[in-house]
Amino acid sequence: MPTFDFKKEYKEFYLPKNTPSIVTVPSMNYIAVRGKGDPNQEDGEYKRAIGLLYGIAYTIKMSRKGDHQIKGYFDFVVPPLEGFWWQDGVTGVDYAHKDQFHWISVIRLPEFVTKAEFDWAVNEATSKKKQDFSSVEFFSYEESLCVQCMHIGSYDDEPATVELMHNYMKEQGYELDITDQRLHHEIYLSDARKVSPEKLKTVIRHPIKEVR
Repeated sequence: MPTFDFKKEYKEFYLPKNTPSIVTVPSMNYIAVRGKGDPNQEDGEYKRAIGLLYGIAYTIKMSRKGDHQIKGYFDFVVPPLEGFWWQDGVTGVDYAHKDQFHWISVIRLPEFVTKAEFDWAVNEATSKKKQDFSSVEFFSYEESLCVQCMHIGSYDDEPATVELMHNYMKEQGYELDITDQRLHHEIYLSDARKVSPEKLKTVIRHPIKEVR
């Protein structure tokens, strides 16, 4: 049986075109770590959070080789890193003040991972890696109606793509609906350590609602 790849199986969520589109996103479960501060800071909170996320993701993926067999398990490609971002008092994102970012960094969970199996993975990773995973949480989130677009290039150039998205949204009869519950969302399809900035691929997604 081939390894399940979320990017290929759910192209509408992970591989949109580099022109804006409207999408309805169902509820999904994630491995999540919350934090704040500049994501580019060396040895900062964000970089540590990513290490914790992958520690749990690979504990679940490799569980098939151990004694603990998860019911319904299928082999899968670990989904891409994602992030929900906001800044207090700012609608959207102010890229000039990255130190003011709040974020929830996430990796999608396969459907077979229940809260109980997630807790097992946290305990297993803590024991095996001798590391503190207490900040990692099981996070369910439903985005519902959104506008999204593939952004190709540096993260600092995202405002141009966001402007395209917002113009398209308005043309289609929608308005932005970013709140403290509905957040600016990015999905990272490239490894920034290995890909030059002008070639980075990032899905940008914003919550919207119909204009009444």
